[in-house]
Amino acid sequence: MNSPAEIAQNYVGIGKKKVETPILKLFILGIMAGIFIGIGAIAYQTATATIGGSLGKLVGACMFPAGLALVLIAGSELFTGNCLLVIPLLEKEVKFSGVLRNWVFVYLGNFAGSIILALLVVYSHTPSQVDGALLDTMMTVASGKVALSFGDALLRGIICNMMVCLAVWMSFAGKTVPSKIIGLYFPIMIFVLGGFEHSVANMYYLAAGIFANGVYGVGNAAVNWGAALVNNLLPVTIGNIIGGALIGITYWFLYLRGAKKN
Repeated sequence: MNSPAEIAQNYVGIGKKKVETPILKLFILGIMAGIFIGIGAIAYQTATATIGGSLGKLVGACMFPAGLALVLIAGSELFTGNCLLVIPLLEKEVKFSGVLRNWVFVYLGNFAGSIILALLVVYSHTPSQVDGALLDTMMTVASGKVALSFGDALLRGIICNMMVCLAVWMSFAGKTVPSKIIGLYFPIMIFVLGGFEHSVANMYYLAAGIFANGVYGVGNAAVNWGAALVNNLLPVTIGNIIGGALIGITYWFLYLRGAKKN
């Protein structure tokens, strides 16, 4: 495996390539990641709807890491993982304008991919499965997310992206596909099981709830775009940036600050 110091050094080069990627490619890669994370979200909701209760939540949490595995192995750009770009930024290998450019266009791509997948899922009437239990689960998840207070959403976002960035970090320790998947698996499973807030996953959860609200005539007025953006995505995104940056800053300080550059 790569040691933590080697991961830190390697990520400087990885981060430079991410920042230098053309905008169109960033956006398309972002769309792919939005779809991939949404696939993990579908697995979580289907397990929850099918099995139910605490066991359903546990099984769903065990399935969700497939989303990040797709992101890292198949190739795409995920906003939350890219919060680690603070590492090459602190090394002065990239500029803040380049990091911000990456975050903005990847975030927009993630949002577009999440909406595309949500449209496909809802308008294919997939929520009708499991005798309507999947629809109930989708609406329950969306309702719960827009009902969070700003503070709760922010703090849960911080914890979530600490774990997501640790998952990405651990995947870079592996030198084979199985070792990368094993590395990322447990931090992702635990953040889902703990009920923490991931902005890109929430893009899918909220969009699916909003579309299902209209297609199935659920009539849940609380689940709407205004509430989704202001009540959830805004505080969660801020929290994700803080949480991811904390991990990046910590490992930069431990392994790169003052170290001899290769």
